[in-house]
Amino acid sequence: MFEYIKGDINELTPTAVIVDNHGMGYYINITLNTYSQLSGHKSAQLYLHQVIRDDAHLLFGFNELKERDVFRLLISVSGVGANTARVMLSSLTAEEIKKAIFSNNSKTLQDVKGIGAKTAQRIIIELKDKIGKEDELGEFILPQNNTIREEALSALVMLGFAKNTVAKVLDKVIKASVPASVEELIKVALKQL
Repeated sequence: MFEYIKGDINELTPTAVIVDNHGMGYYINITLNTYSQLSGHKSAQLYLHQVIRDDAHLLFGFNELKERDVFRLLISVSGVGANTARVMLSSLTAEEIKKAIFSNNSKTLQDVKGIGAKTAQRIIIELKDKIGKEDELGEFILPQNNTIREEALSALVMLGFAKNTVAKVLDKVIKASVPASVEELIKVALKQL
């Protein structure tokens, strides 16, 4: 699986980019949001998602990691393919999609071409818990401490603690006081685990 690609932009259209990486050109499908962020640049680093079908190997590229994460969540929903997810992320930003799912706003999702009432409801039902947990623990509540929190979470999970339990304790610790470092956050959290 490819994680990202870095190289010169050979050709850029609203739906695709050709990235020259050491003499090899990669055709990468992109969203309009990524297109607008790449416009005017000569080089790029895109986070990739590879789709392998019987008739094609496709690459989808995203300028931001959170956009790729939402793309992957969307394609996990039954009936939502890679192209549909790309259209959704071209019509709405990753944050707008997450907010629409979290707030049960199917109307916003239905405004996207090709998304009907049933598909919008299915997306909300299947992703609300995933988006809700992510937003509850992620950047909406704790933007300034997200990196420190994620590193502490990863370290404590590697030590054998349950991820959900660790996440709750870390959030409680961060809300009580702002930790100066990952080490400080881990020490305080260990006392509560």
